[in-house]
Amino acid sequence: MNIQEGLTFDDLLLVPKHSDIKSRSDIYIGNDLGFINLSLPIISSPMDTITGPAMVKTMAHNGGLGILHRYCSIEKQIQMVKDIDFSCVVGAAIGATGDNIERFEALIGSGVSVICIDVAHGDHTNVKRTLEIINSHKDRSKCHIMAGNVASGRAFCSLTKWGADSIRVGIGGGSICSTRINTGFGVPNMSAIFDCISEFKNHRHRNNSPDIKMPSLIIDGGIRNAGDIVKALAAGADFVMCGSLFSGTHETPGDIVVDGSLLAKVYRGQASREAQTDFKGSSSAPEGISTTVPYRGSILPILQDLKGNIQSGFSYAGARNLLELRQKAQFIKQTAASQRESFTHILGK
Repeated sequence: MNIQEGLTFDDLLLVPKHSDIKSRSDIYIGNDLGFINLSLPIISSPMDTITGPAMVKTMAHNGGLGILHRYCSIEKQIQMVKDIDFSCVVGAAIGATGDNIERFEALIGSGVSVICIDVAHGDHTNVKRTLEIINSHKDRSKCHIMAGNVASGRAFCSLTKWGADSIRVGIGGGSICSTRINTGFGVPNMSAIFDCISEFKNHRHRNNSPDIKMPSLIIDGGIRNAGDIVKALAAGADFVMCGSLFSGTHETPGDIVVDGSLLAKVYRGQASREAQTDFKGSSSAPEGISTTVPYRGSILPILQDLKGNIQSGFSYAGARNLLELRQKAQFIKQTAASQRESFTHILGK
């Protein structure tokens, strides 16, 4: 058995390169998601404690994208769409079974332009069938279809063939996800990116079709800071999807609660026992947890800091855009001692 090495964000660093960039304003960190341009390459996760109407509006007004969660009735999800008042591009999630096509049709009819087929294991016959139905639907041209999640290049190429416009990559890396512990399955996210990029290039070669368009790669899970985002983009991701990074902010759904002497908000995985019970009335084989996190006020300072630090990251490579970042990116592996050196370690003395 050939056992590969799995690498995540902390295992790698980018080597600084010569730069002639004099101002961060000269750097553009955005990218196109199909027919939609995002000046901030960040998408908020379709979780019921992360993305509701307020998050969608705030993400859009700051150059990113929010995906409304699907853990409610179709009627409630459509009401969330209406609450946005169409001041921006709206994304919304559907499942791969049950009312998924009815939900798709209702969302498209309400003006949603990004549909996310949101399941834990995207390399599945139910996802294939859902993509087949949507791709033959009369309203297909009205929307961008996002699918996933996958963790291998082979699965990435399968969803490409099935007709996804963008693909979420990452299984088991989220801060409140226990999939890898409870099932033993998953791939560290940097390795998952590398494998998807490599296998897609091989896919083009095998089919003798160099012009096959690669779906946008959205790395999902495990993003804790701007440095992780820069590493993901340099490795080949087009966008990152974030949950925990935005948890506890004013714009997330849910009430502010008192936890001891602190203000807090609930943050939970959609495969947690609590989320399953609220949505389906019961729970079986949970693969996530529910917790409270400190209330952090508005998300705006977080988004502003992320944008500035991502631009700084590009400047260390001498890159003015995403294409130049990838061309100039040079990764090195770091040891456990190097990882400790990388963090602000004075407080550990």
